[in-house]
Amino acid sequence: VQLVESGGGLVQPGDSLSLSCVTSGFTHDYWAIGWFRQAPGKEREGVSCISNSDGNIITPDSVKGRFTISRDNAKNTVYLQMNNLKPEDPAVYYCAAVVAMSGTCMASKASWYDYWGQGTQVTVSS
Repeated sequence: VQLVESGGGLVQPGDSLSLSCVTSGFTHDYWAIGWFRQAPGKEREGVSCISNSDGNIITPDSVKGRFTISRDNAKNTVYLQMNNLKPEDPAVYYCAAVVAMSGTCMASKASWYDYWGQGTQVTVSS
């Protein structure tokens, strides 16, 4: 299983970014993808997750209303649309995957996921 993130960059407060996570190598029908972020000196924090089978989504209150996860199964890609970026959002953003029962995903538990991408840096600065 391979996950490759892209789309990070330097933006100003209030701007938007769309991150992509291209997946490959899955042999199971049901899996879940999570987006996490980690800032220097802080623990890895989950920002959203999605189940591939029925699109079940969980988004923590900390980013709800600003971050939106979506999937395109035909392209093997999961997206994270981030709007109204704030000074507390800069971090390395990772996508992670795990084989999961249909409709299951966990947005907050990094240890639940088995596969991780290399991360993409998001910087917010005026």
